[in-house]
Amino acid sequence: MSLQVEKLENNTAKLTIEVEASELDKAIQKAYQKNKSKFNIPGFRKGKVPYPMIEKMYGAAVFYEDAANDLIPGAYADAAAESELDIVARPEINVVQIEKGKPFIFEAEVTLKPEIKLGKYKGVKVEKADITVTEEDIQAELDKVKEQNARLVAADDKAVEDGDQTTIDFEGFVDGEAFEGGKGEDYPLTIGSHSFIDTFEEQLIGAKVGDEVEVNVTFPENYQAKELAGKPAMFKVTVKEIKVKEYPNLDDDFAQDVSEFDTLEEYKADIKKNLQEQKEKDAQAEKESKVIEAIVKDSKMDIPEKMIEAQCQQMIEEFAQNIAMQGISFEQYMQFTGATIEQLTEQVKPQAQARVESSLVLEAIVKAENIEATDEEYEKEIEDMAVKYKMETDKVSELLSDADKKNIKSDICMRKAAKLAVDEAK
Repeated sequence: MSLQVEKLENNTAKLTIEVEASELDKAIQKAYQKNKSKFNIPGFRKGKVPYPMIEKMYGAAVFYEDAANDLIPGAYADAAAESELDIVARPEINVVQIEKGKPFIFEAEVTLKPEIKLGKYKGVKVEKADITVTEEDIQAELDKVKEQNARLVAADDKAVEDGDQTTIDFEGFVDGEAFEGGKGEDYPLTIGSHSFIDTFEEQLIGAKVGDEVEVNVTFPENYQAKELAGKPAMFKVTVKEIKVKEYPNLDDDFAQDVSEFDTLEEYKADIKKNLQEQKEKDAQAEKESKVIEAIVKDSKMDIPEKMIEAQCQQMIEEFAQNIAMQGISFEQYMQFTGATIEQLTEQVKPQAQARVESSLVLEAIVKAENIEATDEEYEKEIEDMAVKYKMETDKVSELLSDADKKNIKSDICMRKAAKLAVDEAK
């Protein structure tokens, strides 16, 4: 493999990568072996058609796409490493030459980490957070625990009210025709949760068990199912069950049920202690956030748009993983909320930009202060990972690639940079 690197404007570069002709020929043969059973040519058994015959019938380029897809990932990875460029987003690939018996040549336009002019990072002034625990704070925590310990009891003799948990059957119609995905049975719906589109839930208020209600809504213009976007729909909804929450009394018995304490006053004292610790921890995190935000404002950087886009994509993937842990697929979430990928991307974009900016200034501080991760700090990180994943420390180390280890050390350095900036703040 040979490589040419050309620096372009706006923190981009072009890698021109040339792979030996012999490697391309191997990739073409591999593509032939993989796909030969798909060709039916009279006179040959399926899967037994010779390569020259397929080439003659379908053209020399018949396996080029599969061969290119086989070669590009590895060749690009090797070229990126050889270039020693700080690449921060997926490349744009352009095939320049692909022909049997000749070198395979392609270009990869890459986005590079921008240079940053680091502003003042020592002695930054930030407003201190209030860490006083009030009676309102304690009561709010008690209310949370009350909510967690509330019992759902059947209330089939009452009408639906805001906050009630209902069980419903429903079927949706557009222009009088039932549509795919618009039917559900024994569906649990909390009124006021806004998990359904438009005013669906509000129109169930006042209904009783056994009632069939016609709910009229309009799908959002940007609804992900294009055939439904912007259209009015009617749902036939049957209320099958109504449940309301029954809350416990705040007394000594309650304290004994939900804690290790005998009296409500002892329990409240413990809540105050824990809230104080949490407020101090939150105040420290808030201080770090404000300090880094101030450093970002005093620094100069030109962040490539693709770097922000890559961070947006990562955040959406993290969100999808989080809701999957709650038993909701990303597709279901998108359907229920009527949101689109474009809307989610715009929604997370400010936070994505803040993450990128914070990362860049912390990396700049690491460089300015020559911060390094010690062997002890690295080993402690591996031990913490082993505990988290319930694995042996040696096993965790074995599973980590060189890139993983480098990232772990980088994270340690950035945390040390953040601590330095916070400790020096006024």
